[in-house]
Amino acid sequence: MSIKENLLKIKSALPENVILVAVSKTKPVTDLMVAFNAGQRVFGENKIQEMTEKWEQMPKDIQWHMIGHIQTNKVKFMAPYVSLIHGVDSLKLLEEINKQSLKNNRIIDCLLQIHIAEEETKFGLNEDELNNLLDSESFKVMNNIRIVGLMGMATFTDNQFQIQKEFEHLKSIFDTKKSLSIVNCQLSILSMGMSGDYQLAIECGSTMVRIGSSIFGGRSPLTPEGGIA
Repeated sequence: MSIKENLLKIKSALPENVILVAVSKTKPVTDLMVAFNAGQRVFGENKIQEMTEKWEQMPKDIQWHMIGHIQTNKVKFMAPYVSLIHGVDSLKLLEEINKQSLKNNRIIDCLLQIHIAEEETKFGLNEDELNNLLDSESFKVMNNIRIVGLMGMATFTDNQFQIQKEFEHLKSIFDTKKSLSIVNCQLSILSMGMSGDYQLAIECGSTMVRIGSSIFGGRSPLTPEGGIA
């Protein structure tokens, strides 16, 4: 099927309350424009340089989501335009986002990444680190960021019971934090689920899914940076 057919098929099956992030990393602007012309307005990238190049070339009513791991020295390049930063996993990174957001006279929405997988390679905060971050005075005085939700990635496995357990764990954390009354922390988004497991994630309460290969086809070859993007 074509990109347009893939996209429309997925969107038609998603519940109304679930936001689709089209993961467009490594894909050319021509592919993204096919999705754009089919109505998609939310795109996810995992490299700031690539995302910035696409932002410069494409229509300005697109919401750009940064879904990859972030180096603090790169935040300044996306601060003028990024709509949502998914993988915030440290107070240090939040401080840099707040600083660059202030320079651009913006308030940038962020998701805190929670470590729910059994794989050590996955990034994210554990529950104690999450609590410490939210309780810290330095967080409470950040006026140019807004924590709008949590995100997490399940273990890469065929074991559906394990994936479900990890998603349910993240949902329980989300539910306990939803009622927090901190000015810059109003949780409404639970981002979990990708091409291989998004349907299970939605059953477990996800309100935002990140889907790439099921829309755009398989991954592109190695990127110039030296890894699969």
